[in-house]
Amino acid sequence: MKIAIGSDHVALEYKKQIIEYLSSKGLQTKDFGAYTSERTDYCDYGFIVGEAVANGEFDCGILFCGSGIGISIAANKVKGIRCVVCSEPYSAKLSREHNDTNVLALGARVVGIELAKMIIDEWLITAFEGGRHAGRVEKINKYENKLK
Repeated sequence: MKIAIGSDHVALEYKKQIIEYLSSKGLQTKDFGAYTSERTDYCDYGFIVGEAVANGEFDCGILFCGSGIGISIAANKVKGIRCVVCSEPYSAKLSREHNDTNVLALGARVVGIELAKMIIDEWLITAFEGGRHAGRVEKINKYENKLK
């Protein structure tokens, strides 16, 4: 599994810990930035990770900012991205089962690092159920495709 990773400056150290954690599990990651603690705009990283996932270069993406909210909004502007911001594992699980999310966002100021690992683990191991949920995801895709 190839995972695209990104964060703003606020979540830089948090992101580094998560990359180390994922690497220890044998997962392949690519860090798309930020690389320094100098002030940056979260949206830049939401866009670049979203595009890397949407174009098929990566299987999924994980994003970090202070709350997870701003960077998730930015990622969701990329066609083909279904990004969820989570603060506990159950929502992460349901977002995969029911919504086929392909990007996860976490807030470094909201979620402790050990809880973040639990959320990520749950999100990564959970598969899309399809079935009745597939029609809903397809409706979202159709609507997205008609937007200019």
